Amino acid sequence: MNIRFQLNGEPVAVDAKPETRLLELLREHFGLMSAKPSCGIGRCGACSVLSDGKPLNACLAMAWQLEGRSIVTMEGLHHVEAARTIREALVAENAFQCGYCAPGFTIALTALLAENPDIDETGLRAGLAGNICRCTGYHSILRGALSAAAELRKAHATGVQP
Repeated sequence: MNIRFQLNGEPVAVDAKPETRLLELLREHFGLMSAKPSCGIGRCGACSVLSDGKPLNACLAMAWQLEGRSIVTMEGLHHVEAARTIREALVAENAFQCGYCAPGFTIALTALLAENPDIDETGLRAGLAGNICRCTGYHSILRGALSAAAELRKAHATGVQP
């Protein structure tokens, strides 16, 4: 099956079996390694990507579902202005130890803060519930997320890009 979609802002086409997982396509066909294999059942968020601006577990998405969609991986977030602010805030808080989950959390935060820049800690906790980190106690991740949200709100209020 020939599937055509946008990947990190570029049109791509790939021949794949309809049941091929997006995670496999990203890693094996396109050499994009930020989406990580982990649970394989959509519970950990390590393989998260943006699909038409919404978070998607690449381990659950099949090739036949990709036609015409826009997929953005961590490698493509440089096209998303808010993602830089999010990454900087997470780094400033030393949010991650091993970093395996960092792309998934960054993807989730990018979608969350685009949808609701006024999000509070309760909303962040709920929005990040599908992401698991096995190294931290989540406090540093939440601090970084709250800091990024505050910075993005400030930029929005002043009209200055983050």
